[in-house]
Amino acid sequence: MTSPVAKRSTAGLETWLIGGLLLLLVGLVVATVLLGSVPPVDRDALTHHLFVPRLWLEHGGIHEIPEIPFSYYPMNLDLLYTVPLALGNDIVPKYIHYLFALLTALLLHRHIARRLGRVYGLLGAVFFLSVPVILKLSITVYVDLGLVFFTTAALLLLLRWAEEGFPWRWLVLAGLCCGLGAGTKYNGLIAVVALTLLVPVLYQRGAGEAKQSNGRALLCGLVFALATLTAFSPWLVRNYLWTGNPIYPLHDRLFQQLAGPDASRQAAAAGSDSELRQQTDAPRANVFVARKILYDESWWQALLLPVRFFFEGRDDDPRYFDGKLNPFLLVLPVLAFLFRPEEMQRRREQVFLLAFTLLAFFFTFFQESLRIRYVVVIVPPLVILAMDGLQGLLGAVASRTGAGRSRTVAVLLVAVCVSGLMLAYNGRYLGEQFTVVKPLPYLRGEVSRDDYITAFRPEYPAIRFANATLPPDARVLCLFLGNRGYYMNFKPVFEQPHENGLFARFLAAPEQSLAITAAMREKGITHVLMRDDLTAAWLHQLDEADRQRIAPLFAHAAQPLLRQNGHSIFPIAD
Repeated sequence: MTSPVAKRSTAGLETWLIGGLLLLLVGLVVATVLLGSVPPVDRDALTHHLFVPRLWLEHGGIHEIPEIPFSYYPMNLDLLYTVPLALGNDIVPKYIHYLFALLTALLLHRHIARRLGRVYGLLGAVFFLSVPVILKLSITVYVDLGLVFFTTAALLLLLRWAEEGFPWRWLVLAGLCCGLGAGTKYNGLIAVVALTLLVPVLYQRGAGEAKQSNGRALLCGLVFALATLTAFSPWLVRNYLWTGNPIYPLHDRLFQQLAGPDASRQAAAAGSDSELRQQTDAPRANVFVARKILYDESWWQALLLPVRFFFEGRDDDPRYFDGKLNPFLLVLPVLAFLFRPEEMQRRREQVFLLAFTLLAFFFTFFQESLRIRYVVVIVPPLVILAMDGLQGLLGAVASRTGAGRSRTVAVLLVAVCVSGLMLAYNGRYLGEQFTVVKPLPYLRGEVSRDDYITAFRPEYPAIRFANATLPPDARVLCLFLGNRGYYMNFKPVFEQPHENGLFARFLAAPEQSLAITAAMREKGITHVLMRDDLTAAWLHQLDEADRQRIAPLFAHAAQPLLRQNGHSIFPIAD
């Protein structure tokens, strides 16, 4: 029996721990907001998440933009970004994105606190918000954190559905959340498939013998799928009406074959989406073969890829998965299954969370390029399992030490060491971001907005020059600019000459008499904005005949209107 003195001591320690975690949480939120309070310079923000909403606002509503394949993606969060953009602010969208991380942390806190207590709940929330990939997404105008929130909500609603005896309302709400996730990003379709498969299993494992029924389990899966489809349907209907493919541009070749040769107007377009079609429809090399070719990885490195995800992540480096996790997201969940809780309900929840994590991870692993951001939906369930693992570890330590003060000291020492190490790992990454993002000089007014953007996007001065000197309806051929069109007030025509674009079609045309300048003017293109080094390298690798045909386009490149930071802009010769 615990003495009143021991109870008061435990309560006092818990109060101190909660206070310390709250201070960490406040500091983390403040630091993240500071890091996000700079102009957007991230690639996807400039090609998609801000660019497309800006074009919608200029047009007066959602409309088809065939030359931007990304505009066919589902855009639940991008719709929210239109509000601050309409008010002339493109930093607030970062805060909107971060809000979904905070909401996810709240969901995790509530769930973990109900199972393990308030200290674990707060620790889980702080751990989640400081995981490097979550922190990086929190300071960018992306949509992944919206997907994380809706998927986590669906997961936890399904757990509540099982906990309360499988009432229909929680199942339907979970399906709606899952559909909202898919309507945020196509990667959400992986969660849709995984959860639809798991719903009948969750029902069969949790229902009593009197309620178990294969038919009812399948019905539950069907209800979940219908609710998901309902929430996702606006984007499906839009794309079907525009292209004949509800999930365009995914699997577009398949839908064209099913609907007939004339069904998709996009297929007959003049190659405006050729690059994306190559990415989505062309056969892809096996992930292991691809990494062997690109990085010369050995068989054991390939075999350990899922484990390396948690240890070798590095931002902006595709070889190291273009992101960073935390090793404790792997180690502590393993401990959760070594030190299992006694309650059968919690054991079933752990198996459900693990099953979803594995399905989501390996569905993505074999379908996508290996990017940590693409599997970010597994972070919340791993955080829950990590807190279970930490509690199990501390319980094992307590059972193996003496009673009284020695037990308390041992448990506290292990708890502080483990939680301190996992938060220190994240804290180091947070500190590094201040040297990468450099928000403080901008916030202090030492660096202007234009100078800040230029430091990260060297093409920006040329874009500003074009904005100031060219009419708004000018069409500019943009070479090797990565489709980053948000800051362009003119009409860009993006071209990656290595792909099957304008140049490839021009050089392959049987009619050889048409000049390249005439071909460009037929498309209304009057100027060229190019990255000098990559353009020169591309021209150098062409054979002499092709180089001679292309050369007239660059007649004015030697005397450009502007050359700065390795980028040039010049008019097309008459």
